Amino acid sequence: MPRIVRPAAYGTPDVLTVVEVPAPHPAPDGVVVEVRAAGVNPIDWKLYSGDFHAVDDDLKDSAGITASLPSLGLECAGVVTAVGADVTGVRVGDEVIVYPVTAAYADYVTAPATSVLAKPTGLGWAEAGSLMLTGTTAFHALHAAGVAAGDTVLVHGGAGGVGLMGVQLAAAAGATVIATASERNHALLRELGATPVVYGPGLGDRVRAAAPRGVDAAVDFAGTDEALDVSLELVADRTRIASITGSPRRAAAGIKLLGYGPGQDPGTEIRNAARAHLVERAASGALRVVVDTTFPLTEAAKAHEVGIAGHAPGKLVLIP
Repeated sequence: MPRIVRPAAYGTPDVLTVVEVPAPHPAPDGVVVEVRAAGVNPIDWKLYSGDFHAVDDDLKDSAGITASLPSLGLECAGVVTAVGADVTGVRVGDEVIVYPVTAAYADYVTAPATSVLAKPTGLGWAEAGSLMLTGTTAFHALHAAGVAAGDTVLVHGGAGGVGLMGVQLAAAAGATVIATASERNHALLRELGATPVVYGPGLGDRVRAAAPRGVDAAVDFAGTDEALDVSLELVADRTRIASITGSPRRAAAGIKLLGYGPGQDPGTEIRNAARAHLVERAASGALRVVVDTTFPLTEAAKAHEVGIAGHAPGKLVLIP
């Protein structure tokens, strides 16, 4: 029988279990996809750990929150195995990227046909399955901060999954990119078009040295007090600071807050519009999906432990 990963309770990664479920069937406007790769993202463990911030009621489905325990896996790629009666343009056997979706930590997933995009032939399964959530998040953040050609943008958390996407998209837009990261990831950031700086005490001075003309915008993918403080210190216009974390300090700072919680912008239309752009750039090689480690579906808990530790550059991916 098909398998799915579910938390048995709220807690740490050891609550994750692999259970068997009946084979899924498509809705009239939906598809069933055999999952070949599912991206692992911080939202997954935040949902069952109890650490996730409040979520607006009308956005709970998008965040994977059900009436009981959360569904895990908000992006994947695989092969279409069934299509609903009302679906056109998608056929059994198509290789696809699926986003948005929920419950993708599984052998099979159901999704609306509108969530399906053709997978580029040259894009590997792990890369295809982990492109969308970080890619659309980075695209949304750069849009919210108004990053454009000629700007200098500070990317906090530059070596994380979202940060690496943000660095590449900002550089492609013609911006000068300064990215914070530990020194071991500096070579990768230079390769992707950023000037790296080490985070920690004295960060503001190091950024000033790297950007003598000043910083026009900042995107916060780190969520630390340091990221907020340095952004406020260096960026004159607070509306050009965007953060994907909704801490109380950020809510009171007058910056752009992105996400599913009260006062945050989910960016649904922007993210949907970004999907085709991301696929096109990834297909051409202009956008690199950096995959750090892949894990079998049965090792989802181990993948989460690695993700929580926070030392992996790029993406973690489950392979059913």
